[in-house]
Amino acid sequence: MLKIGITGGIGSGKSTVCKVFSLLGIPVYYADDAAKEIMHTDALLKASIKEHFGEEMYDENGQLQRAALGKIVFNDKDKLELLNSLVHPATIRHSEEWADRQQAPYIIKEAALLFESGSFAYLDRIIGVTAPQPLRILRVMKRDNVSREDVLARMYKQIEEPIKMKLCDDVIHNDEQQMVIPQVLALHAKLLELAAAK
Repeated sequence: MLKIGITGGIGSGKSTVCKVFSLLGIPVYYADDAAKEIMHTDALLKASIKEHFGEEMYDENGQLQRAALGKIVFNDKDKLELLNSLVHPATIRHSEEWADRQQAPYIIKEAALLFESGSFAYLDRIIGVTAPQPLRILRVMKRDNVSREDVLARMYKQIEEPIKMKLCDDVIHNDEQQMVIPQVLALHAKLLELAAAK
């Protein structure tokens, strides 16, 4: 089975592209959603978070105090890197276990930080989803009801999109000028061929 990554900057439209692949019957693993889930369910990860950030990061029901943790890491680059160094390996482990259970010619792992987390090393190919920065900013402002400054602050935490796209094997343009579905269908056909030849 081929393991394909989908990445792109915030607001590029990764989820939209993944929905099209899902409609084609391809299993999609959403790394950000999984990371949120395993911070509640992975005993090893929970123990590490408590050790480094304090027991109070979880309430008496074992639920992560997301706002409290966010307050610590988003104002401290080193603390954010520490949290990522705990969460990324757990998410990679979880995604590998998930992939082993799938029955498909190929699977997709969607993650904003595929390169930053090192999880690209576990994948056969990477698809980049790109859109012009002004359009990405507008999409995120509308989607998350946040200011332009908030969106830019999030963007600065990621590899610049032009650099990220150069690291990808294939690129989908989600710029509202080119239709996304034909691009996905062409890639799907290509990936099925590659999977059959593997």
